[in-house]
Amino acid sequence: MESVSEYFGCMVFDDRVMKARLNSDVYNSLKNTIDNGARLDLSVANSVASAMRDWAVERGATHFTHWFQPLTGLTAEKHESFITPAPDGGVIMEFSGKELIQGEPDASSFPSGGLRATFEARGYTAWDPSSYAFIKGNTLCIPTAFCSYGGEALDKKTPLLRSMAALNRQALRILRLFGNTEAKCVRTSVGPEQEYFLVDREMFSKRRDLVFTGRTLFGAKPPKGQELEDHYFGAIKLKVAAYMDDLNRELWKLGVLAKTEHNEVAPAQHELAPIYSTTNVAADHNQLTMELMQKIASKHGLVCLLHEKPFAGVNGSGKHNNWSMATDTGVNLLSPGETPYENAQFLLFLCAVIKAVDDYQDLLRLSVATAGNDHRLGANEAPPAVVSIFLGDELTAILEALEANAPYNGSEKKTMKLGVDILPHFTRDTTDRNRTSPFAFTGNKFEFRMLGSSNSISCANIMLNSAVAESLKIFADELEAAESFEPALSELIRRTIREHKRILFNGNGYDDGWIKEATEKRGLLNYRTTPDCMPHLIDEKNVRMLTSHSVFTEAELHSRCEIMLENYCKTVLIEANTMTDMVNRQILPAVLNYAHSVAETIKAKMSVLSDAACGYEKSLLGKLNVLTDQLSLKAEGLSQAVLGLRDAENAESQAYLVRDTVLPAMCELRAVADETEAVTADEYWPFPTYGELLFGVK
Repeated sequence: MESVSEYFGCMVFDDRVMKARLNSDVYNSLKNTIDNGARLDLSVANSVASAMRDWAVERGATHFTHWFQPLTGLTAEKHESFITPAPDGGVIMEFSGKELIQGEPDASSFPSGGLRATFEARGYTAWDPSSYAFIKGNTLCIPTAFCSYGGEALDKKTPLLRSMAALNRQALRILRLFGNTEAKCVRTSVGPEQEYFLVDREMFSKRRDLVFTGRTLFGAKPPKGQELEDHYFGAIKLKVAAYMDDLNRELWKLGVLAKTEHNEVAPAQHELAPIYSTTNVAADHNQLTMELMQKIASKHGLVCLLHEKPFAGVNGSGKHNNWSMATDTGVNLLSPGETPYENAQFLLFLCAVIKAVDDYQDLLRLSVATAGNDHRLGANEAPPAVVSIFLGDELTAILEALEANAPYNGSEKKTMKLGVDILPHFTRDTTDRNRTSPFAFTGNKFEFRMLGSSNSISCANIMLNSAVAESLKIFADELEAAESFEPALSELIRRTIREHKRILFNGNGYDDGWIKEATEKRGLLNYRTTPDCMPHLIDEKNVRMLTSHSVFTEAELHSRCEIMLENYCKTVLIEANTMTDMVNRQILPAVLNYAHSVAETIKAKMSVLSDAACGYEKSLLGKLNVLTDQLSLKAEGLSQAVLGLRDAENAESQAYLVRDTVLPAMCELRAVADETEAVTADEYWPFPTYGELLFGVK
């Protein structure tokens, strides 16, 4: 059997392939573009394209595509074959440098938020050479950015790359102040942990809500859920294990560093985590991972659900964004070292992150805002909607000592003794982990835990990179102007701790008392829903910061706000229409059939027995009649709430109406439907139940 090391990255035009197939001058020029942002010469692009074509064709590729990430949250691709007519009537396989560098998809059919009129169709894709090309099926995929004819970014990769460049510029200024002249670049790295559910494909196809929305809109609680916590880290079922093996193999072929897999807390829930990659590469890989998860599930008779809350009553799915900064020389700027109290450089970068998270809580919150994630955040299964930072006891104590200008009496790492001689002793970390914190320091990185499972990680990392770049800029401006570096540095660190310590919280984020303290005493923001937070994208302070670092233009920000609010409304409207469709065409007919059966039973029994012998049946029939009337009434109420959206003047006002009228009506309808399910015989209920879905994969 072929070993992983033999086939890993076999479908990627990576550095190993480039070294082998490009002459040294072309290779060095391309590496200079990748590593230092140097302009790519067309002759170099032609040589790379030729080598890339030959490599791809040898592996069975017949087409190429510019693979990009429009504002749909998904990926997009338009396939072009390599074939070109030959004079003799045959074809030759060609691929030019121009085709590698630039493509032209129709920009009018993707979300633009008003940046483009429908008739203004021209748009461009541009090669991102820092993210390797790969083969998927029979197609060479070239990771690209996507912009309009006027140069406005219409994707998630362009502002991500801009934010990485902004952080790099400001971080290098700080490093130079500390005398570091070797580092040429500071890159952010991300390792996104991906949670997901697996359900039986046949059962999935019988649920219109799952098919149309990705989540169950109805479902009575089964007798068993996640109460015993027996699924978490449990033995993986054979069918799921086969799926995971297949998924790993396909990801490894594409150079995706899939590392960890396990069962999560909820029944049918699982997780996959990769090794860290440079942020734009990690974003590409995560999009590939989600695509392959769903594609490979089908081969195993399964469906992969990536919705943040596919089932009520059990945990939803998130995507933990493990984020760090490192130099091109390999120095992790968020690694405390052995003596973090004395590591001034680490403390300054730590303070930059603390300041960034406090100053731009709103941007971090809205970067993860979707209709699906609104169901998950603050539900005692995921971080609350209030943003805070967990540092752990040791770092918190260090910062408190620095603020007070007092010595720190730290504790050494303790040896854990487990009371059994045969078990090894090991050192305990000085800081515990906090699974309830939205933004937790975990040794040499921060774990941003608010992302939903279907989110593109680009959005969160754009805002995080930009906010940290702004903090570093402010620090660099002050320190460069200081007469004496060390006293100015000490004062800057103390002042930053004093001004931003309100964002630090090491306790239980699920506690209602914390939410009250955070909002009433500390003045932290609590934007519970997408309509609450999304309009703040275009607040003056946020526009000023993001445009000053050239991450977005003001027009791009307004367009994204419009798009996200429209997506929120469209998502909920699809769910609402699906609910009324399922009630009117499935649930009501099924329950009426059951009621008719009960009535026939009463009639048959009364022909031979007294009325007293039919007490249960009559009570059940009465309950079913009441419930069907309520179902009809609540379904009509939901339909009216949807019709009321026509009066909205714009996307923002419509989003508020969705939040305040449509969602409550959906909750009311669901409550009645779930009560009805609980009293309807199994053979009459028109689609698979929660119990069947959650425990149906053997």
